[in-house]
Amino acid sequence: MSLPAPRTDVVRPPFDPDVARALELHADELVTAMLPEEVVAVRERPPADPDPDDEALSRGGRFAVRDVVVPGEGDQPDVPLVVCLPTDADLPGPVPVLYFVHGGGLVAGNARRDLMPVLALAEALRLAVVSVEYRLAPETRYPGPLDDCLRGLTWLVAEAPALGIDPAQVVVMGASAGGGLAAALALRARDRGAPALRGQLLVYPMLDDRNSTPSSFQMAGVGVWDRTANATGWGAMLGEAAGGPDVPAYAAPARARDLSGLPPAYVDVGSADTFRDEDVAYASAIWAAGGDAELHVWPGGCHGFDGLVPGSLLASDAFEARYAWLRRLLRR
Repeated sequence: MSLPAPRTDVVRPPFDPDVARALELHADELVTAMLPEEVVAVRERPPADPDPDDEALSRGGRFAVRDVVVPGEGDQPDVPLVVCLPTDADLPGPVPVLYFVHGGGLVAGNARRDLMPVLALAEALRLAVVSVEYRLAPETRYPGPLDDCLRGLTWLVAEAPALGIDPAQVVVMGASAGGGLAAALALRARDRGAPALRGQLLVYPMLDDRNSTPSSFQMAGVGVWDRTANATGWGAMLGEAAGGPDVPAYAAPARARDLSGLPPAYVDVGSADTFRDEDVAYASAIWAAGGDAELHVWPGGCHGFDGLVPGSLLASDAFEARYAWLRRLLRR
């Protein structure tokens, strides 16, 4: 995917003060612009915190954690999952579940790395969490990663009674690239008629391979995951098709022409995020189709702001908004 020359007349929205300080402090650790030849180095870069082990994921014994390998279909590889089930003996019956799809720009990340804040949300609402380890691009291109996510979701719904999970209360959740895959899962589930989903929780989702919105130009060269990195991620997934006329909606959900009949959606994003405009447009398109969506644009938030400044008021407000939406959704 070729990019237009950078514009020099762009005025950017300001960063939240806590975000601005963190961006400056961690500038050497963050992925702003990433070229294709840098993908391997980004993958191999040690994370700020080590991936949580089972003990950490158990949150003091409040979750029983185990790895599951779901057999692949046909000649497809097996799909690993991390399954976290609440251990509370006072639960009244089968529990709802967050089916989580991790971020990483389609080229990095794993099923454990982003799980701690998801488990905090699940603990507050007494939910289970299942996180999927999908194959990464460019080694596996579309539709491979989405097929992995769908395979894991299908297994989860089939095994829900044995796991103590309510199959009618499955919410797909994803962050960044995982948010885009979660949105694609909702589209495929709608079009196939199964599995039925209770909702979709899309955290600053990566939805549009065209990389042409005002916010993608505004945030070029600053913050986290700018349009150069975005072109690298989409190019890794779609090859030369990225940005062209023939990309299907299951690959880039912003391409969908029909957003009717989807489960209720929660969409949030920062005002200083490359994905701001595509995420706002997606929520607006759901409303235009007569659908149910809740949208939050967090002032001054960069991409991944809640992980960058987890103790900030901005991150706390974002957590509370996601919690409140889930609580209302699951009590309808």
